[in-house]
Amino acid sequence: MEARERARDAELKKELDATLHARRELGEEYESALVDSFLDKVDQRLDSVVDRRVRRQLAEHQMVVARDSRSPRGGGGGDNWGERFGFAIVSLVLAIPLSAIAVVNAHLPGLLIAWGGIVGVNALHAGHLWPRRRDRRPEPSDWEE
Repeated sequence: MEARERARDAELKKELDATLHARRELGEEYESALVDSFLDKVDQRLDSVVDRRVRRQLAEHQMVVARDSRSPRGGGGGDNWGERFGFAIVSLVLAIPLSAIAVVNAHLPGLLIAWGGIVGVNALHAGHLWPRRRDRRPEPSDWEE
């Protein structure tokens, strides 16, 4: 990328040299037209650099969005909430007979163990569905290119 930037800078330097040479040959009466022409070329160069950077960042953003929507943990959390809620409802429904069996067979210690297991399973399930924080590299500055 740097070689391309240097080539463009060299191209602009040649344009500037040509503009200054034309000014010497044509005289001061054409100076404003020559300067305007050179500034138009500089504007075009800046526009192309900005356009390229915007397209690159837009493409990167689209890739991140597409990658997150395809991943099983992605999708913005809407599906995760429903899955966690459904799992919690099922575990509570199943907790009723488990509690009865635990109390009949082991009294209070059995009930505590049964509910500890229910809470533990729900916590593990909820922790599994929460998206993990990914270490991200710092994004390059637009001024570095």
